[in-house]
Amino acid sequence: MREAYFYDRLADKKVRCRLCPHECEIPENKTGFCCVRKNNGGMLCSMNYDKIIAEHIDPVEKKPLYRVLPGSRSYSIAAAGCNFTCRHCQNAEVSQFPRDRGICIGEPRMPGEIVASAQKARCATISYTYTEPTVYYELACDTAKLAADKGLKNIFVSNGFINAGPLTEISPYLHAANIDLKAFSDDFYRTICGARLEPVLEAIRLYKKLGIWIEITTLVISGLNDSREMLAATAEFIAEVGKEIPWHVTAFHPTHLMTDRGPTPVETLLLARDIGLQAGLRYVYTGNIPCAGGEDTLCHNCGSLLITRKGYAIAPVGFYHGKCSACGAGCAGIFA
Repeated sequence: MREAYFYDRLADKKVRCRLCPHECEIPENKTGFCCVRKNNGGMLCSMNYDKIIAEHIDPVEKKPLYRVLPGSRSYSIAAAGCNFTCRHCQNAEVSQFPRDRGICIGEPRMPGEIVASAQKARCATISYTYTEPTVYYELACDTAKLAADKGLKNIFVSNGFINAGPLTEISPYLHAANIDLKAFSDDFYRTICGARLEPVLEAIRLYKKLGIWIEITTLVISGLNDSREMLAATAEFIAEVGKEIPWHVTAFHPTHLMTDRGPTPVETLLLARDIGLQAGLRYVYTGNIPCAGGEDTLCHNCGSLLITRKGYAIAPVGFYHGKCSACGAGCAGIFA
């Protein structure tokens, strides 16, 4: 185990974790809510620092990130654990493993090895994904610093439940993030995810302030977060933070502990997309479902088609060096 970042020592060998808004007070020999940060004799330790539970090469569009080096590949890693307990988690077998089994497993990988593997695979970015990167912050931070020195960009795919200090600390090396804004409802966060809404909103604002490129994803679940009012509240919040922020509205499919609800209808995603555009968002994408044109990028200024997408296959059409070929308008994002 490696000593964790961001914690306070308390009386009686207790510690207070300051990494995420749970801010767990942890007695000796116990773990916090994430089950991967343990009080070892009055010192908070990361149990998953050198334990990688998933390692793949993905299209960056899979994150999903549509405005970060389109068409490039991202070296994608994860360590076990999460600071949420989402009932609809798509990766529960790895994110909840320490909670369900009481142990933390993974293949040994140090930051230098991860960066070298990403370079060998000719990836443009490293993504900290599949589980929640906040709970393997030490590994992610150390790796991101090395990667940035080698010219690679770093990506978080995150639930956004992170304190300001850790996010600010890693921000010089973190270039982009896709953040799940699961619902514009604190009750949803408490009952479905085991967390709270407001800290996520605060983190999204801070990501923007720190200059990290962000895209937002909302998994739309029938009967829980698909009302016109809730979708409008979500879209209006994103527009307030930045109208150039892409919003991915994606289809739910029954999984994990939520198999009592059917897949999201196409009509619901089309409604969400219309609501987002009406709120002033420049880019709203539909995902996890066949929907003609729903993944394409249009110029926000003249409406010309810039990039076509079908699954993870993309084709630039009217797009050159971050600008619309028809009118010359700039396209927000990170481009080669």
